[in-house]
Amino acid sequence: MRVGIVGGGIIGLSSAYYLQKAGHQVTIIDQDDLQIGCSTGNAGMIVPSHLIPLASPGMISKGIRWMFNSTSPFYVKPRWSGDLVKWGYHFYRHSNKDHVARAAIALKDISLFSKAMYQQWSKELPFDFEYKERGLLMLYQTKETEHEESETAHFANKHGIEAHILSPTEVQQLEPHVKVSARGGVYFPGDAHLTPQLLISQMILFLKKQGVQFITNTTLTDFVVDNNQIRELVASSNHFSFDEVILATGSWSGNIGKKLHVNLPMQAGKGYSFLTPIQKNIQVPSIFLEARVAVTPMGDNIRFGGTMEIAGVNHTINMNRVKGIVDSIPRYYPEMNIAMPPQSNVWHGLRPCSPDGLPYIGKSKTIKNLTIATGHAMMGLSLGPGTGKLVQQIIDQDQTSISMEAFNPERYQ
Repeated sequence: MRVGIVGGGIIGLSSAYYLQKAGHQVTIIDQDDLQIGCSTGNAGMIVPSHLIPLASPGMISKGIRWMFNSTSPFYVKPRWSGDLVKWGYHFYRHSNKDHVARAAIALKDISLFSKAMYQQWSKELPFDFEYKERGLLMLYQTKETEHEESETAHFANKHGIEAHILSPTEVQQLEPHVKVSARGGVYFPGDAHLTPQLLISQMILFLKKQGVQFITNTTLTDFVVDNNQIRELVASSNHFSFDEVILATGSWSGNIGKKLHVNLPMQAGKGYSFLTPIQKNIQVPSIFLEARVAVTPMGDNIRFGGTMEIAGVNHTINMNRVKGIVDSIPRYYPEMNIAMPPQSNVWHGLRPCSPDGLPYIGKSKTIKNLTIATGHAMMGLSLGPGTGKLVQQIIDQDQTSISMEAFNPERYQ
């Protein structure tokens, strides 16, 4: 079949990889040049440990507390937006223990499946994207966070995800080259990491060699739908026609879905990151829990990233948010002296956040030739290959490798 994928991030690229392998003629259409999206500047973490969705008990009170501090990890920009109000209502409804219990099973299944796909890629693909299985270290400094993260560790172990609660001495043993200041930590040995900009750039070249077509810097403006089927994708200077269409447009999916009368509640969660040359050799990627900052060694550099800024689809950079990341570093790594990066060196990406913290993956029931794969929030890179394989199975009407019920893309119709 002729398959058109709208969106060239890790979800679109992964879908293209498996679909072309299955014999389909694949075209990727993207509004940008594929070098600046969410998939390139993220923390590069593969995290089966992340079982708890964003919509969970306590997040609303934390969010309210943080949102009045310009350097805090979480911020909702006050603005009148019907979409934001509806999203917030759904978020509120899902911030409970019952939802977390159901979501954890679904997130565990897709996370472990996707990690298995990454393990295959690391062996099969003819390029190195620095995939390493060194685990993830969650560092905390307060008694309150220690209690919360200990509960998370017990929750993970109960669900079959290995977690170890560590003393400050045990944390330091994992990082022999870097002084760590922490009350303690939780270590998830089953997590992994990679260098996303290497993966994305080389995957694009690889797919081109395999015959996948790329149409970049092209914004779709409309769809021609007839008899519940997409007949044409309309851009300003061209029209495109495919047998099957995959919507993998990240934070733009909500607005694009409206053109197809598909309700995909979505908010863009802006995150920031920057690379800095290694001062101290970090062994294990870590997350500073109180600051919500992720730290990942990548080649000769370290990437620091974080914040969740719900401020609509825009590309303004708030350097106060970046300052919050920089200021947190010496609190956890006291021997590291990281200067504030110039704005030109700061990357930002818009994470596509569904209100229940679960992605939208599946075939549309209202439009026969539409498959949706979006809304992965901060887990896009982690869940990319797994989602791509599931998309191929859906298109080919194969039995999916995991249950898809929790990811129903039309659950808000």
